[in-house]
Amino acid sequence: MSKLTILIVGGYGTFGGRLAELLAGETRVTLLIAGRSFERAQQFISTLSAGAEKRPVAFDRRTATVSDIRALAADIVVDATGPFQHYGDDPYRLVRNTIEAGASYMDLADSSAFVGGIDQFDADARAAGVFVLSGVSSFPVLTAAVLRQLSTGLTDIDSMRGGIAPSPHAVVGRNVIEAILSYAGKQLPLIRDGHKAAGYGLTETMRYTIAPPGHLPLWNTRFSLVDVPDLLLIPAATTGLKTVWMGAGTRPEFLHRALNGLAWLVRLKLLPGLSWLAAIVFQVQRVLRWGEHRGGMFVEVTGTGPAGPVRRSWHLAAEGSDGPYIPSMAVQALVLKRLEGHSPAPGARSAIAALELSDYDRVFAGRTLYSGFRDDIELSRSLYARLLGSAWDRLPEPVRIMHTDIRKARGQAVVEAGDGLRARIARWLFGFPSGGERVPVTVEFSTSGGVETWRRSFGGRSFASVQSAGTGRNDRLMVERFGPVQVALAVVSDDQGLRLIIRRWTLFGLPMPMALGPRGGGAETVEQGRFTFDVEIGHALTGMVVRYRGWLVPEG
Repeated sequence: MSKLTILIVGGYGTFGGRLAELLAGETRVTLLIAGRSFERAQQFISTLSAGAEKRPVAFDRRTATVSDIRALAADIVVDATGPFQHYGDDPYRLVRNTIEAGASYMDLADSSAFVGGIDQFDADARAAGVFVLSGVSSFPVLTAAVLRQLSTGLTDIDSMRGGIAPSPHAVVGRNVIEAILSYAGKQLPLIRDGHKAAGYGLTETMRYTIAPPGHLPLWNTRFSLVDVPDLLLIPAATTGLKTVWMGAGTRPEFLHRALNGLAWLVRLKLLPGLSWLAAIVFQVQRVLRWGEHRGGMFVEVTGTGPAGPVRRSWHLAAEGSDGPYIPSMAVQALVLKRLEGHSPAPGARSAIAALELSDYDRVFAGRTLYSGFRDDIELSRSLYARLLGSAWDRLPEPVRIMHTDIRKARGQAVVEAGDGLRARIARWLFGFPSGGERVPVTVEFSTSGGVETWRRSFGGRSFASVQSAGTGRNDRLMVERFGPVQVALAVVSDDQGLRLIIRRWTLFGLPMPMALGPRGGGAETVEQGRFTFDVEIGHALTGMVVRYRGWLVPEG
């Protein structure tokens, strides 16, 4: 199609506004920014980038008639309002009127009941020659596309779990908060162990670390069960899938835990519900916006492959302000496909099969979004290969060789020693080397049960550390132990090499604040065909303790 007119209901709201921003530069589109306030729609349009034609529209989905929709001459109506759990006695009024007006329809519904009931309009939509897609958002469009990719080569799929962790700095609309609180502590239908079962919103929790291969992992995050269409739609569309669980990992965690506690009061029937808290939670989360401005998403499946049990996962990290746009990108991708002549077939259905993962490549491009796959049944691989996943193969060969089957390596280093009494005491306690130029270096490696011991010798002065894959809060991190100190490090890589970034630390097994923790990090690259290293160790109380950089060559 050469032109497309899109009516975005809730066009200046949280998700509708982001969809408008995503489509604002598309010259083949006319955007009708619709809401109950004509003035707010007009004001919002003034903030959008140039490209698409844009018009403000006063529109209320609860009262709009077929004639109102027809008069706007929209090709597609997108409902981005919500909460869809609260659409009342006639929840599909806008759907029905849109079909009768001869326009296609999409929504960003997150309610499993709403999306599950959309197929009742299939015959009417086919007769009108229009498409009706419900749930056109991260859940279930992106999650289902990822599942299909993860399932490649599997003979059987047992379980699927996933979650989304928004940045604590992202603005979450009041409608979203109201929707979540409406089912907190209440029964949610789902499939568990192959049978219909009931979960309870926000009372079932799990922890997970989102870690795209080679990229800085998110903090280990607490996820709580939420009502999304995936809970029922994905098992119905996936043969043999016995369990599906989907969660949200909101931060800061103490606020998340507070909501968990309140949800339990509802589950125990000590409170009737939490919807009355929506305005308070909305204001609180606007104030409590601290922590890393990063969000993410994961999908994990377990099943059976030709060689036996398989656990695979897909990870997405969103840096800065790009993450909040992901829920609206499914609509963006479908609009772009429609403009290129690839229109969804007439009929009404959930959007579970509307896009493939490759369709997201274009809308993800140019944004700080990093994704990748992991296969966790790889116990035979080296420690660093397991931590890096698919990013391992992109490392320069000398770096990979140093982390494979090497027993000993020799080389040379420049060692810088920190000044001050405290730095000298720290070097003495841990056996770190003193300063020097062209210091001969020997590193001996031993491996047992997936745990590696590195013994380093600088000019005859030796110290050792033990490296292992982290568990629990340190999942997806490499844990290095120097006596009573354990440091959890993220292994980050690119085609130049890898870097080690300190994320957590403990003293005598007790978690300690990062402000009181060790400083520094390490890098491994290649120069003149040789493996090179650059490591700095310090502390807030000592300053730099030692820095050593140089090269190594495997012995033999």
